[in-house]
Amino acid sequence: MAERAAKGIRLTDKQRIAWLRLIRSDNVGPVTFRDLINHFGTAETALAMLPELSARGGSSRAIRVASEQDAIAELEAARRHGAQFIGIGEPDYPAALRQIDGAPPLLAVKGDLAAFHAPALGIVGSRNASVAGAKFAAMIASEAGRAGFSVISGLARGIDTAAHRASLSTGTIAALAGGIDRPYPPENLPLYEAICDGGGLVVSEMPFGWEARARDFPRRNRLIAGISLGTVVIEAASRSGSLITAARAADFGRLVFAVPGSPLDPRCHGTNQLLKDGATIVTTPEDVIEALRPLVETDLFSAADAREPDPEQPLESYEPPDDDDRFRIVNALGPTPAEIDDIVRHTGLSPQAVYLVLLELDLAGRLVRHKGGLVSLDY
Repeated sequence: MAERAAKGIRLTDKQRIAWLRLIRSDNVGPVTFRDLINHFGTAETALAMLPELSARGGSSRAIRVASEQDAIAELEAARRHGAQFIGIGEPDYPAALRQIDGAPPLLAVKGDLAAFHAPALGIVGSRNASVAGAKFAAMIASEAGRAGFSVISGLARGIDTAAHRASLSTGTIAALAGGIDRPYPPENLPLYEAICDGGGLVVSEMPFGWEARARDFPRRNRLIAGISLGTVVIEAASRSGSLITAARAADFGRLVFAVPGSPLDPRCHGTNQLLKDGATIVTTPEDVIEALRPLVETDLFSAADAREPDPEQPLESYEPPDDDDRFRIVNALGPTPAEIDDIVRHTGLSPQAVYLVLLELDLAGRLVRHKGGLVSLDY
């Protein structure tokens, strides 16, 4: 299966530092980052505006803006570790991930970037896997690798470990919940090192040195679902992180596969429910490969460039919102999630004015962002 063509423009060192500062500043997540860049044109300009925007949004304290020294220190620490940061508009950024809502602006990576240029298959499942489940995960990973796919999983025990080991020679990607230098669990450190040294790749969106917490794992699962064309779930209990990965894959319009299991085995309750909900049944590796092949042949993602603003192009001018406009926008919001287009229609203000006030509220910690681009006020 042919490698995908890489597209994009590389960041300068100065831009990379500014991007890292922006995404590491308080209340700046991936969506807010993208809105700031779209509005102000460059990360440097956005950084300079953060204190004013946060104050106008009603923040009761000064916003913490990541310093240039901290960004440089993180970049240097990553380089010493053999890692690097890739921006969303750069050629090595995974094409499928670029297309999801709230894609990480920067990824920390270590290993062989060629793994990002092949179509990817996610394989996830129980940490407490059965022998049969681990064996089947290895079969799928091995066959997918021979068919030209990178295999991505979460470096966890059980199914993840089996999938990574089986695809070491063909290209495997480990998504981490912590920093790129903080693999988890500790017993998989030799596997982590084998992936980095053997043609695979480790990826994280978290700061260098970050110790993973429970709430960080759903973000890791989002990376798996976003990088993949499809995700296979093997032996997942009813309340399982693997089901979160499957749900995110479905949200992103990717294929979801599930391996059926015994109704008497609690490890299979989640996968059996996925099948009832419409996931594609998998009983052989060919079931997965044949379902994904048309998606690879049509090259759904690499043909679409990320629409990053051009710093050389002047930004569209508009009348900035005044205090009355801000009051109308804030008054239109409430605890119930609303579409931004509805806010624009309700207030009669320009989309630029609405987006700017939402940015102000977001940076002040007063805005809640929901799935599907909906927003509400944080009361």
